[in-house]
Amino acid sequence: MFYYEGFRGMTVGKQLWLIILIKLFVLFFILRLFFFPNFLKSKFDNDQDRGNYVREQLIRRK
Repeated sequence: MFYYEGFRGMTVGKQLWLIILIKLFVLFFILRLFFFPNFLKSKFDNDQDRGNYVREQLIRRK
């Protein structure tokens, strides 16, 4: 109840939490779509080929 009452009594804090949530949404969902495409899914057809590629990259980059 302590946290619930504290959050209900906030005035500026609610707006700040809203800004934080909007910013997190933009960072994790919208930017991911444009700047971090799924490289492995576009290059390989199945999980076996993807796994082999990742394994080769990890071994070769010692």
